[in-house]
Amino acid sequence: MVNIKELVEIIVTSIVDYPDDVQINIVESGATIVIELSVAKSDIGKVIGKQGNMARALRTIISNAATKLKKRSVLQILE
Repeated sequence: MVNIKELVEIIVTSIVDYPDDVQINIVESGATIVIELSVAKSDIGKVIGKQGNMARALRTIISNAATKLKKRSVLQILE
């Protein structure tokens, strides 16, 4: 079984400078999974990436994992 929270946690903690500040909240409503991601203020740029490339890649990976569960996913990067 795919655990989306663990997947996001492994990826994000490996790219940020302050992995202890990573907080992930999963909200499921119907066929949608909302992943709320919060990181240290200095790490937001690393999570978003140049021109949003890292955020886009994260959303793609999460979307593929959610599709396996027959659900739709939304990644929100909170400041």
